[in-house]
Amino acid sequence: MKTQKIVKPGQPGTKKWMEKYGENLICIRYKIDTSRNCRIKTAEIILDKKPITVRSRRIPYNKLVSIKIQFNNIYLRKLIIAAGGKWNISKKIWLLPYGKVMELGLEKNMLDNLEL
Repeated sequence: MKTQKIVKPGQPGTKKWMEKYGENLICIRYKIDTSRNCRIKTAEIILDKKPITVRSRRIPYNKLVSIKIQFNNIYLRKLIIAAGGKWNISKKIWLLPYGKVMELGLEKNMLDNLEL
């Protein structure tokens, strides 16, 4: 099917549909169905409106994040290495995917706003 014409509320050809659907009418579409050799009229309407809640900043699990641990904490260092962490020698931080940080419980060791 190919859309031939889209008519917005208030334009000619929508009066009857505006009376029926009111403010919920978004548009009327005229489509051509070449397989059936006919014209189809469809109405796009709003069925439900709900306010959305904005989630807090969500970090993808595969995104590398910066971790800072004490130099002498060998146990955490070995955990990070085993989880696939990489040491950034110039910035003196560990880089680890966020999902692994969550698994290890190292969220408190994450650094904010650090360019990688």
